[in-house]
Amino acid sequence: MTIQRRRIIKRQRSSVGLAFVAGISFLAGMTDAIGLISLGDFVSFMSGNTTRASVAVMQGDVARGMLLIDGLITFVIGNAAGVMVATRFRQQAVLLFVSVLLVCAALLGDQRELRFLLLVLAMGAINASVEQIEGLPVGLTYVTGALSRFGRGLGRWAMGIRNAHWIIQIVPWLGMIAGALLGAALVQGVGDLALWVPVATALALTAVAIQIPRHWQSRFVQHR
Repeated sequence: MTIQRRRIIKRQRSSVGLAFVAGISFLAGMTDAIGLISLGDFVSFMSGNTTRASVAVMQGDVARGMLLIDGLITFVIGNAAGVMVATRFRQQAVLLFVSVLLVCAALLGDQRELRFLLLVLAMGAINASVEQIEGLPVGLTYVTGALSRFGRGLGRWAMGIRNAHWIIQIVPWLGMIAGALLGAALVQGVGDLALWVPVATALALTAVAIQIPRHWQSRFVQHR
């Protein structure tokens, strides 16, 4: 294979990966907004829930603090489960797993605490679907790290270091904010039925993942 051909394939693979990242971050933002409005807490932003848990405990609301701590533990378990599914199968299996969790959460109705934990589990697991793009780390359900990497890259660019790889870090942020806007609008428009839109989105992403070649998908995850 010629060098030019390799460059074309790498560019195509990167474009597919970034589009996939944008779609998953869109799903995460939409789910997080729906969870925040309907349940009162984040389902993917664990930094925020860490602060909320600490404040709740110190203010004497131990029950809410413990629920949030349970959410943090569930998020970690979700990440671990996602990695195990991705390692044993492929990325579409992770997204199918997430879809099932979202369906279960949507069917729970008034069982708010269990719904919260299922959504958190789903958002933890989905992080294993894409971990990197051409060796560059990307975040899916949180964008603090992405914005930090973007800002640091911008600083290096201003200092004359002409490496533009940092620009891709804006992609998950754009996906998340777009998803969050839609999620908020859905809750206002259809209430509890809003969660079925993330279900449909997760299933659509699963279908997309099936079309991505296996050897391309292997470049989207860490192997050690």
